Amino acid sequence: MSAIMLLISAILLIFCLMSALWVVQLTRGEADVVDAGWAFGIGLVVIFYAVFAGSGYAPRQFLIALLVSIWSLRLTYYLLRYRVLKAGEDGRYVTLREKWGVDAQRNFFVFFQAQGMLVVVLSLPFLLIIKNPAQGFALYEMLGVMLWAAAFIGEVIADRQLNNFRLTPENHGKTCMVGLWRYSRHPNYFFEWLMWLAYGIIALSAPFGVLGFLSAAIMLILILKVTGIPPTEQRAMASRPQEYAEYQRTTSAFVPWWPKGVKAEE
Repeated sequence: MSAIMLLISAILLIFCLMSALWVVQLTRGEADVVDAGWAFGIGLVVIFYAVFAGSGYAPRQFLIALLVSIWSLRLTYYLLRYRVLKAGEDGRYVTLREKWGVDAQRNFFVFFQAQGMLVVVLSLPFLLIIKNPAQGFALYEMLGVMLWAAAFIGEVIADRQLNNFRLTPENHGKTCMVGLWRYSRHPNYFFEWLMWLAYGIIALSAPFGVLGFLSAAIMLILILKVTGIPPTEQRAMASRPQEYAEYQRTTSAFVPWWPKGVKAEE
């Protein structure tokens, strides 16, 4: 199947997925499910590409499908367990629901489909990798896989540290500043972005492979300016302003680094 046909088919596939998830949120009255659907959708699209691409180097197709599937399933499970299935709707969607009023369901349908289109756009590096006809693995690809593995482990550790902190009763209402969270206010986002950077590096050996970095650039903008850090920090400041303001003052927002006032040799 040609790259264009793969993209068109992916759009239809994701449209169906997001429409089904919109119905789910309609019955539940909570839109959190779109987050899990976004993560699951990327894995679904990549598997679809790998199965129906036709041309390409089979070991490479299998490898990228495996890496993305591992990431997709872990993140989908994490979001389902700690966001979708927990009591109450995420604050972002509560705010949107109140803002949109009687138009909420219509607007949520558009929002869900917009998330679906983002899935297809972000799938570009995977399409480039899967359609790459080169036999064997290039140095760029091996470096990209190593970066992906390190970033995946980093994100798993960051998520686990945060969950363990939240599960401790005496930490209720406090800010997590332990482990990786001592060096970055959002280490999970940092390692997530590193994985997308790794996909761009792996795509470099493909024709027009540099376009694979477009997804990493989009993810960076979303994390730093739109749906990642800004709303997360806004909620943190609203719930614990003094503590979080000090955390902001001393700790890097994104890239892990030594807190201000702490010497590197410590």
